[in-house]
Amino acid sequence: MASNQVPAGHSLEELEQRLGVTFQNRSLLSLALTHRSYGLQHNERLEYLGDSVLNLAVAALLYKELDGFSEGDLSRVRSNLVRQQALHDIAQTLSLHRHLYLGDGERKSGGLRRPSILADTLEAIVAAVFLDQGYEKAYAMVERLYRPILNQVDPKTLGKDAKTLLQEFLQGNGLPLPVYAVVATRGAAHNQVFEVECSIPKLGLTLLGSGASRRAAEQVAATEALISAQQALSSAPKKRRKTRSKEKTELPPQAKLSFEASHS
Repeated sequence: MASNQVPAGHSLEELEQRLGVTFQNRSLLSLALTHRSYGLQHNERLEYLGDSVLNLAVAALLYKELDGFSEGDLSRVRSNLVRQQALHDIAQTLSLHRHLYLGDGERKSGGLRRPSILADTLEAIVAAVFLDQGYEKAYAMVERLYRPILNQVDPKTLGKDAKTLLQEFLQGNGLPLPVYAVVATRGAAHNQVFEVECSIPKLGLTLLGSGASRRAAEQVAATEALISAQQALSSAPKKRRKTRSKEKTELPPQAKLSFEASHS
């Protein structure tokens, strides 16, 4: 095995302060920080356990915080909060890269900043807290780590794609669904770029989006259309109310939904 080294600036006490946990058995924390490239003893078994503990803790947190949300909505929010990108973001706030035990090869190839390694390590830390001090302490740490996220995001829109958000926004304002159309394709068959047009006739809006697939292009166009539609309605609220009143008999049934302005 190569001459692996303890991370520069490594301080378990410093990490414990950021986690809000003082370990009784600090070797569990060290193990949680050890990548398989470092040696035979590594964090993969802790990662396995931590994945389950984290899912339970986040599910319990959302159950407590999001009263009135359906099972489907709770599952949607949870899946987005425990995915790799969310865990990577939390790991960055903890400066977790400064504390990883990595083999020389993994370190030289950029492992300290690799999202998958940081996300897996965070799951391993959750397991380490669970084994060291039990579920309640692990839950308390998860709640602290996720509190800033829950304070910043809108759970009603978290995890919904742009097309869904646009549809809900238009329905909430008594407007027909948008119309999507492929207006151009470019490139060879194995490397095509699609250009899609998203139209909202009632607002006089037509936005373009491009992507490697029709679906990807539609999502880009929907994102632009949502922003433009929100701006159009917010800048002319009186006109919108008058127009909706005149066209009331022509609106689809889903137009009766309550207004919920959302922004991805």
